[in-house]
Amino acid sequence: MAVPGRLFAALGENVASVQSDQVHMQASLKTIQAATHVVHELRSPNGSVVREYVSPAGTVFAVAWQGPWLPDMRRLLGSHFDEYERAMQAQNGGRVGRRPIRVELPGLVVQTTGHPRAFAGHAFVPEMMPQGVKAEDIR
Repeated sequence: MAVPGRLFAALGENVASVQSDQVHMQASLKTIQAATHVVHELRSPNGSVVREYVSPAGTVFAVAWQGPWLPDMRRLLGSHFDEYERAMQAQNGGRVGRRPIRVELPGLVVQTTGHPRAFAGHAFVPEMMPQGVKAEDIR
């Protein structure tokens, strides 16, 4: 279900990849300054939206997505993908169905829901979140 050729800023990586993501998605970029962080919102012509949440230190601490396809989770989660994959295997043998998925580990939270043409979700690293940012702010 992943869309080949799409690149996203991965969790824990530097904000410098936002421009690269914009080019690969052929997306418009909107930057939203919040009190505790910056959100880079990428909107592609196919209707996909990816929001990259960046701390004052310039690190991506969260990502959120919505659109017609489930994003490439390996690229989105970066170095956190392997722990996500292990948790998925433990939960349901790695099968992805129509039910919402929630992985909650000490260093990673991922939630995704949807079906073809209507996926949404978010992922964040709790200890990287700036003070004052709550899980419900990531959407």
